[in-house]
Amino acid sequence: MTDMPNFDDIGVEIKELVATIEIQRPPHNFFDIALIHQIGDALEVLDADPACRAAVLCAQGKAFCAGANFGTGEELGADGQLKTQTPTDRAQHLYVEAIRLFEAKTPIIGAIHGAAIGGGLGLAMVPDFRVTCPEARFSANFTRLGFHPGFGLTVTLTEAIGKQNAALMFYTSRRFKGDEAHALGLADVLVAQDKVRDAAIALAAEIAENAPLGVTETRATMRRGLAERVRAATDHELAIQTRLRATKDFKEGVAAMSERRVPDFKGA
Repeated sequence: MTDMPNFDDIGVEIKELVATIEIQRPPHNFFDIALIHQIGDALEVLDADPACRAAVLCAQGKAFCAGANFGTGEELGADGQLKTQTPTDRAQHLYVEAIRLFEAKTPIIGAIHGAAIGGGLGLAMVPDFRVTCPEARFSANFTRLGFHPGFGLTVTLTEAIGKQNAALMFYTSRRFKGDEAHALGLADVLVAQDKVRDAAIALAAEIAENAPLGVTETRATMRRGLAERVRAATDHELAIQTRLRATKDFKEGVAAMSERRVPDFKGA
């Protein structure tokens, strides 16, 4: 195995041509720019390692990734950004890091054993295939936060399940169970919850058995232009998100989520 950096929030291991990238921020595995940067660094190393022909993206804890942690709303400034966010964080936005994940050359299987919510759903859409279970939950809950979809979901979710189904998820912020997601085509394999990671590794191993150059080039053809489409989408998504972050509705949405109540939006 090529030398892999020591990461704070992920674990990486290669066994029999299959790498596992495990998010290690249990129980919710909230993401930020640091986590996405680490996954991007790991994928770059794996792309250059002939001992890796496929990768599994998985997570510890009860959730796959519950999205961004907005707290109770008290942590947000007037612009809707977290007060703890540094100028560097704002300049090097996590969506810039997210493009690196879509540029990876290694086939990726997502082991979605629990909730993939908001930006966590965006992360779940990076892999080529998703393995899930009935207990998992998939939700693009942005409008429930008074917000706009991000992480390139306006491209990736639409391409995976069609414009109408994606619009339904975006407009309603509805949560879909794993079996419902599988029926929509959002997930490719449905197994028992305790079998999700094993099934993802088995699928990755099946891919890894094939000629690596053939797989890599076929994947490049199938995903041609995806990173560019995601980059264009995130540029637009971020502009709208930045505007909506400053609204009262966004702070109400965050507060309502924290307090587990129905939000009272005013359209302002």
